[in-house]
Amino acid sequence: MGSDRSATGNRLLSPPIEASLLMIFTCACFSGMSALIRDLSGTISPFEIAFFRNVIGLVLLLPVMWRIGFAFPPAPALKAYGIRAVIGISAMWAWYSALSFTPLAEAITLNFTVALWMIPVAILLLGEKVGRRRWAATIVGFCGVLIVMQPGAQTVGLGSLLAIFAALMFAISMALVRLLTRTERPIAIVFYMNLLMTPLSLGPAIAYWTMPSLAEWGWLFVIGLLATIAHFGMARALSLVEASSIIPLDFTRLPFAALIGYFAFDEVPGVWIWPGAALIAASAIYIARREAKLQRNTKER
Repeated sequence: MGSDRSATGNRLLSPPIEASLLMIFTCACFSGMSALIRDLSGTISPFEIAFFRNVIGLVLLLPVMWRIGFAFPPAPALKAYGIRAVIGISAMWAWYSALSFTPLAEAITLNFTVALWMIPVAILLLGEKVGRRRWAATIVGFCGVLIVMQPGAQTVGLGSLLAIFAALMFAISMALVRLLTRTERPIAIVFYMNLLMTPLSLGPAIAYWTMPSLAEWGWLFVIGLLATIAHFGMARALSLVEASSIIPLDFTRLPFAALIGYFAFDEVPGVWIWPGAALIAASAIYIARREAKLQRNTKER
């Protein structure tokens, strides 16, 4: 009893509160980073932005890896790292391009479909069994996507299609991370992702190269910094509590994006964004909680 009190007494915040605050902070960082990418894409190509995001992330992570020690991945993990890097850079290119074509709130709403894509991806890549409830929730979520995109009522834009494709690529990347976490440290996964994605992103960056201005160099650094901070914040939050308990907070990215879009780009979210986002959010939250419950039941057996 005494040791329990001393262990918790040294904490300023309880784990659930700390995790919640970290998740909200992470969402603010991701929304701010997306807004900067949207702004810079007017003069700098998404391919060049992706390259600098990876380079800066790599530079920021090097001292951390130096301190904890480098460990060369075994052959099976190295193959998974390589596949993930290709998928990851494809997702990044598609997402950054979507941000240049699509209103910020709409792009982020469509990005929430990562959780929905995880169902078919988990079946195909991880061999997971998915019941009728999670399939039903996935279908409901994609109905939310149709509400947001309004096919038939308006022309579906290239940016919306790129945002959905990026979400699919992110889901595949996350599935590969699940495989890697069985043998690899989280910090190593993030580091080697940046290490491999940096040269992969160099070629297209050179092809569409524009010399950034002094101010743009600063904003490119901020993008890399925000991305690195956000990934660490999310990793810390997930280490404190179960993922299902903070997944709902991921959807705070939408109000952040709506506010930034309104004040920075004079964008007013369409009336159908909110009900569509609500369906997508409800489906994703249900899927996350259902998966967590099934995992607990499996462990108890």
